[in-house]
Amino acid sequence: MKSILKTALLASTLALGLAACDSKKENADEATANAVRESGEATAAGIDAQAAAADASGAPEAKVDAMKNKAEATRDNADATADKMEDNADKKDAKPE
Repeated sequence: MKSILKTALLASTLALGLAACDSKKENADEATANAVRESGEATAAGIDAQAAAADASGAPEAKVDAMKNKAEATRDNADATADKMEDNADKKDAKPE
């Protein structure tokens, strides 16, 4: 959980540093993309916690592995979606305000 917080703080700091170069619309679109990424990470962290609990309770290894794979797929999908959103925001905003 601490790494998620550190990542979010770093992303916020970087976003503020770049804010002067982007339009308000692009900044809003990128903030939405970051929210998608963070939501995917939070969902994946929950799935990872469930996998750890299942493992600790003696669940079959195949079930635990499937849960871990689902968590990783959730992260990957959220990242891909956020990346596309950021790319689209950059394309829409050819010139900063």
